[in-house]
Amino acid sequence: MIGLLENIYQISGVVLLLCAVYYYFHFRRIKRKRKLTKVEFSFYIITQIAFLLCAGSYLLMILDKVS
Repeated sequence: MIGLLENIYQISGVVLLLCAVYYYFHFRRIKRKRKLTKVEFSFYIITQIAFLLCAGSYLLMILDKVS
C-alpha cells in the first residue's frame, strides 16, 4: 500500500511539473505579444523560482546519496 501511495505521489509531482513547464512557455509566448498582467507576471516569476528550487533540491539529493 505504501509503495502505491509513493508512486501516486511521484506521478502527481511529474504532472505538476509538466503543467508548470506548459504555463512557463505559454507566458513566454504571451509576453512577446503583450505586456503581462501583474498576476501573470508573478506566476511567471514563481514558476522560474520553483524550477530552480526543484533542480537544486534534486541535485542535493543526488549528492547526498553519493556521499
